[in-house]
Amino acid sequence: MLGRSLIFSALLLMASQASALTIYKYVDQNGVVTYSDKAVAGAQVFVFRDRMVERLDNLVKLETKKHDAGETLMIRNDLYAPVEIELSLKNVVNAVGAPEQPIRWVLPPRSHIRLATLAPRDASQPMRYKTRLRYAMGDPRPQPQLFHYPLPWRGGPFRLSQGANGKYSHFTPKGRYALDIAMPVGTPIVAARGGTVVKVENHQSGRGNNPSGNFVRILHDDGTMGVYLHLTRGSVRVQEGQHVAEGDALALSGNTGNSTGPHLHFVVQRNLGLALESIPFDFAQPVDSLPNFAVGGE
Repeated sequence: MLGRSLIFSALLLMASQASALTIYKYVDQNGVVTYSDKAVAGAQVFVFRDRMVERLDNLVKLETKKHDAGETLMIRNDLYAPVEIELSLKNVVNAVGAPEQPIRWVLPPRSHIRLATLAPRDASQPMRYKTRLRYAMGDPRPQPQLFHYPLPWRGGPFRLSQGANGKYSHFTPKGRYALDIAMPVGTPIVAARGGTVVKVENHQSGRGNNPSGNFVRILHDDGTMGVYLHLTRGSVRVQEGQHVAEGDALALSGNTGNSTGPHLHFVVQRNLGLALESIPFDFAQPVDSLPNFAVGGE
């Protein structure tokens, strides 16, 4: 096990020194999974996907209300976080009231709004149009406040296995400033900053169908969001809409999703204008030091 960790650390170091690195994954006859930068018989290229895949289709919805006068277009936000939206109408035929320019708006949490009401120019003919809805979680208007994040776990000390801008997997807009901290499965994870829990996943086992694995997303007062990824299935103990304080227990670390070994993937994100992206942040103490939170845990 130690040998695999050392090999993986070496691969991560090589990745940080190269603009691109192809990693191969293969399973030997004993079922042991190995990752290497060398192609061997039976190996497959290991592809890193964006770690933050959050489906909001059922939480941010465009609704059409038909009535005697025509149709009203409504946007509903069922999230416990604000959402920025942009609605465009194209190929409009026989409709009065259709906006010529895209409508941009920020919906508060758990709210809805009327964006447009369309009426037929000729009541004897149907209206036709195509809608295009873009959206991103978060309000892009607040400016992030300087905050030094406490280490969000109990126990340790642990080591940083991949830093910001790591070419191994931290190269997407949503994760370029993320940090991976190697730690045993079951390490207590706590909130590094207070806020409102806006999204959780708690039912994924193994790689599952989401690269993030099980996770907790917390909205802070300044509009930024802290996200804790690859948590153990069934260990998340907070609910969407719940307010948590700094140091509150969130879950246990794990090895779920697109994870190459037990670790916590921690990232701070904000909406930069219809785009949720990671932003730089600082921990209040070195990663490989003992956290200020109580050693051990529940």
